[in-house]
Amino acid sequence: MQVTQDQVLAWRLRRQGLAPRSTASVAELVRGLAGVQAQVASSAELALATRQRRPRAGAVEEALEAREVVKTWVMRGTLHLVAAEHVAAYLSLMAAARTWEKPAWQRTFGVTPTEMTALGEAVDDVLADRVLTRQELTEALVADGRFAALETQLTSGWGMVLKPLAWTGKLCHGPNQGNRVTFASPRDRVPGWTGTIEPEEAARTVIPAYLGAHGPATPETFDAWLTRNAHRKTVVRGWFASLGEELTKVEVDGTTSYMRAEDVDALASAGPSEEVRLLAGFDQYVLGPGTSDTRVLPAERRKAVSRTSGWITPVVVHRGRVAGVWGITDGTVDVQLFSESPEVPKDALEAEVGHLEACNGRSYAMSVRMI
Repeated sequence: MQVTQDQVLAWRLRRQGLAPRSTASVAELVRGLAGVQAQVASSAELALATRQRRPRAGAVEEALEAREVVKTWVMRGTLHLVAAEHVAAYLSLMAAARTWEKPAWQRTFGVTPTEMTALGEAVDDVLADRVLTRQELTEALVADGRFAALETQLTSGWGMVLKPLAWTGKLCHGPNQGNRVTFASPRDRVPGWTGTIEPEEAARTVIPAYLGAHGPATPETFDAWLTRNAHRKTVVRGWFASLGEELTKVEVDGTTSYMRAEDVDALASAGPSEEVRLLAGFDQYVLGPGTSDTRVLPAERRKAVSRTSGWITPVVVHRGRVAGVWGITDGTVDVQLFSESPEVPKDALEAEVGHLEACNGRSYAMSVRMI
């Protein structure tokens, strides 16, 4: 089947609850988006609220408390909200890359695979039926003489030594204590937790979830989203092949990609979208295909969106493509449109600011300029 990129973008907008907006719950949206990046909590909350017709304050925290959603390090080593029933699958594919066993990782972070295994066993015991702050967890581990020399690594702001412990199912984030992050065992935060699963089984959950939100896509695009291409290409292609008739190939403007067979008819019938949306920073609509996908974000504008230290700026989407960026300054939504993009209707921007007001519970002025 042959489709155009305009059809793909319109289909993605619909699949992601963006056009039209959705009545789905937070947990349903998180599941349908194949996770929501939550490194910045307010961005995750807005990413979900902007997809809901009637956003409600506190909905994300309620989903976490109800254990419908779990916060942990997964895709690309970043913090995400993940549907509880899919946590084991996402963790399994992250762990399958075994990044902490690679010599470059060991040289950079100074922890051997043997030490990581021992740390995992210790964390299993320390977090049994307990929720600890990062400081409390570190103190408990450092008190064990085997790990006394690892205090610097354990307290590193990026959490690089803690991430493999998350991927192997030893810890996840617990409920915040004010501004303090806490850690808990997945046994306590994931209903029915029985541990991680085999990667081949996990792929049968994660690949369809990704393609259901961000397809059509190639195996390479999928792994770039998952691990920044840390897996061997033959392994990822094998996972795709194992799904058999669940997937089908489509030609998108001459490029062969995969999608779920169940979505073919909906994609074929999709027409170009005229919708305008103001999306949060770190939004899945941009992160799913990646900021290097020039079909979504022009190459010459990538630096305006993908900033230093991994910061992803809030974007204006028009006709399925990034047409500008925006931010809030002193009560004003400052919209900066790319001069080369098709004209974005001002009334559509005003409507989006209105929805943003509903999401954040306050009023805003709006300014629009070209860059």
